[in-house]
Amino acid sequence: MSSDQRTVIVTGASRGIGAACTALFASNGDRVFGLSRSAGPDLEGVEYRLVDLNDANAVAAVLDAIDEETGSIDVIVANAGITRDQLSVRMSDEDFSDVLETNLTATFRVLRRGLKRMIRQRSGRIIVVSSIGALMGLPGQANYAASKAGLIGMARAMAREVASRGITINVVAPGLIDTEMTSALGQDRLEAMAAQVPVGRLGTPEEIAACVLFLASDAASYVTGAILAIDGGLGMGL
Repeated sequence: MSSDQRTVIVTGASRGIGAACTALFASNGDRVFGLSRSAGPDLEGVEYRLVDLNDANAVAAVLDAIDEETGSIDVIVANAGITRDQLSVRMSDEDFSDVLETNLTATFRVLRRGLKRMIRQRSGRIIVVSSIGALMGLPGQANYAASKAGLIGMARAMAREVASRGITINVVAPGLIDTEMTSALGQDRLEAMAAQVPVGRLGTPEEIAACVLFLASDAASYVTGAILAIDGGLGMGL
């Protein structure tokens, strides 16, 4: 799925799904900018820009700098996110608002700035990484589920706004994926959760990245406002 070199921005790029996306786009021949608070793997074709996505001025500055340096912003993969799991009755206001700020509001800032360039060039691909938890509702994740469900609504609203400009915006909803975030749950719990997945295993970051790459390709030019569940059938029917 090669193409002319594109400018690709991936948020939350230093590990997990974000790192897998940066590696795959780079191997596709694209010039990739990873936005995160720390640098990720040293890969040819990947440049890291350390930025706090909760800082609106910093977000605007880094996207403007990339635009000026490359002359385009062709693909944005909005992947950055945090968790602060707790039962709702014990969850603090801070834990709720911090997750919403990082997962939803910060993503809005990135997309708003990137869309200004995409609208001028009348082309672009945006892929927003949500979660199957946004559709299923998992205990202890009221804040996370709210933020990830908000991403779906936001992405679809934006998709309608810019579809006539040659820009597509789609959502991927990963299920149980083998990352540092899920490994913190412990082996016993992971095995029990994997047993609930129809395919009988956790997914890999590379499997998510492959679907993201497709949605960023010319082959997906007629796909916008879609939600692609990549969850081994866990949320089937939702």
